[in-house]
Amino acid sequence: MFPLQSILSSPSFLHPPYPLSLSLSLSLSPSMESMPVNWEALDALVIDFAKSENLIDDSGVSSSSSPSSSPSSSSYHSRLLIRQVRRLLEAGDMDAALDLLRAHAPSVLDDHRLLFRLQKQKFIELLRRGTAEGRDSAIKCLRTAVAPCALDAYPEAYEEFKHVLLALIFDKDDQTSPVANEWSERRRFDIAGSISSVLRAHLHAYDPIISMTLRYLISIHKGFCLRQGISSPISDLSERLLLEERDPAATPQESLYEAPPFDEVDIQALAHAVELTRQGAVDSLRFAKGDLLQAFQNELCRMRVDVSVLDELVHEYCVYRGIVDSGLASHPAPGMQILPGPCKVNQPEPEYGSSRNSDLEFECATSKHSDGESSITNAHMDGSPEISTDVVSMQYMDSEERYPFEMRNNQEDCSTSDTNQLVISRVLQKNRSLGLRERGKRKRWRGREEKLDVTPEVISGSSNQELSTATLSSTMSLKEQQVSGSHIAMDVKSNQEDKYEIVLGVRELASRGMAAEVVEEVNAMDPHFFMQNPLLLFKFKQVEFLKLVSSGDHSSALRVACSHLGPLAASDPALLKPLKETLLALLRPNEDAVGGGLPLNALATSLQVAIGRRLGIEEPQLVKIMRATLHTHNEWFKLQMCKDRFEGFLKIDSLKDVSSPLLTDASVAKSNADTSTHGSSQVTISSSSRMHEDGSSPTQVSSTEVVCDENAILKVMEFLALPRADAIHLLAQYNGDAEIVIQQIFA
Repeated sequence: MFPLQSILSSPSFLHPPYPLSLSLSLSLSPSMESMPVNWEALDALVIDFAKSENLIDDSGVSSSSSPSSSPSSSSYHSRLLIRQVRRLLEAGDMDAALDLLRAHAPSVLDDHRLLFRLQKQKFIELLRRGTAEGRDSAIKCLRTAVAPCALDAYPEAYEEFKHVLLALIFDKDDQTSPVANEWSERRRFDIAGSISSVLRAHLHAYDPIISMTLRYLISIHKGFCLRQGISSPISDLSERLLLEERDPAATPQESLYEAPPFDEVDIQALAHAVELTRQGAVDSLRFAKGDLLQAFQNELCRMRVDVSVLDELVHEYCVYRGIVDSGLASHPAPGMQILPGPCKVNQPEPEYGSSRNSDLEFECATSKHSDGESSITNAHMDGSPEISTDVVSMQYMDSEERYPFEMRNNQEDCSTSDTNQLVISRVLQKNRSLGLRERGKRKRWRGREEKLDVTPEVISGSSNQELSTATLSSTMSLKEQQVSGSHIAMDVKSNQEDKYEIVLGVRELASRGMAAEVVEEVNAMDPHFFMQNPLLLFKFKQVEFLKLVSSGDHSSALRVACSHLGPLAASDPALLKPLKETLLALLRPNEDAVGGGLPLNALATSLQVAIGRRLGIEEPQLVKIMRATLHTHNEWFKLQMCKDRFEGFLKIDSLKDVSSPLLTDASVAKSNADTSTHGSSQVTISSSSRMHEDGSSPTQVSSTEVVCDENAILKVMEFLALPRADAIHLLAQYNGDAEIVIQQIFA
């Protein structure tokens, strides 16, 4: 055997030659992009986030509103309070922050350690004013607040009190003074982070699950890519979303410094999950009084995210999935009259725009009775959604019946494809009738509205009077440019909204199992779509076949099999096995094959993504993040040779739990990936890695797992401060004996 010291210092140990790593550099990027995601589970997390953060307005949807989903919950107000306190502290307004804490969380100030830090910072902020009144107030603060707190805050507090007195004689701009750190504005952010961590745990005001899930998955993704030396396909998104800095940890009180009765498994799990030292994990468990999940949430919420970026990702996803109204068709400005003008050949995709003329006229008519709001919202969201949508649909059909030749003439002027225009108009009309109820359930996106108790600086009257003529003229010219470009903007928005309605309408048909109608509509809209996506056509014909079998119409089912399923399977041998399994339904005529668990939602999502790409609508960036991070989550825990203890709490297992596809042969996914074009998609069809049978993280079966005992692994990890995978590989060199490994390292 080799000496342990040589093993530890060898290149193969520092960069272990795992079999997985050899292939990652060659095929990781495509696997990240094709990782299947359970869109329904993601829908639930996104809706929960939007409701919890008061981002959507569902007041007009009486059926779905409930007291439990009200944004006025204590958790939302607690998170809002934390953000208010943080911003006040970062701005240096200590009095306002202390007033908020005394009013809403007075028990937090019972911790004299925090109170002393706040009062000491208040003393600095009073001095920072640089006025005589500020200096007098600072000295008064020393006498009445800072000095009393220093007596019993913590042992070093009185020394810190004497040290901060030097700020009375050293200037704030003197970078060489002994109190330069006290003057630093960075202290504000440190105190704000510490108070936020304490408030979050004290009020149990944790962020929604998807926010914590993204923090966790992105941190694992970054670490995995760094360790494997590969580039991340979502680096631009992850860098903007997850910030580098973390809030300071909330330290336990002195009364909790007794010997920790914590399980070493919990300590190591927490330390490796959120990148803590062992002592940091112990302190975190102490603060949470031994509650592992609470400690995990405390550490996750210390990671800072850009809330505005997260809101944008969620909004984009909600519009794509039809959860909220797109808000693309805005009301015209007061006094502005929008009339359908002549289309131009070089207008972007004109064939989708002319069918919106009647809708635009309706929106113009309704805007005359509006209160002049400037927010972007659809006309049908004001008042009763169903009535408004009925009026639009009736007006559209009426104009089509009364002026068929005029509409055809307009289409001839606007598009080179009359058939395509008529089909899209028919699809839009059918979507309005079939999806009327679903569209009425969509909510309005209201955005993040936080009213802070911070009074902005008041501009003096003299400065207001000094507004230059150049500024006024530039403002007027900007308004004129906006008015002149309103016609083009409205056409583009209407065009985009039509595309969304087409995609959502077809997805609704597919989710209801209306396979024949889906194929008919898609073929009429794009005859080449299923030629380039034969696997999707096979799946829909499977659904149609099984529905006919369930209804007892065996002759029609066999016609579908002979006309479509057979030729498709003949052109692709990988489809023969699923074809045989589909034909077995003829032997079970009394069973409802379609209602027995076919993944219609997954199939509908696959169709939505594929058609959306053909219309120029890419899948949401949130899904791209999920694909890449879920893939690296799988690979990371293969390297760790264990299961993630927190994936159930963060719903990661649900996001990976993709329903069993209609095609059970894995080679079908490979065939589809090879034959598809850039316009197709394998969103929920193809799979680059096999899941664990219960939907959890995949585990890697190896000889080292059988040999090594869990206690031995933890012992080597603790004594040698090694990652789990390295400890396992070391134990494998010594037959799983932890004592021999430790003796060798200290020999």
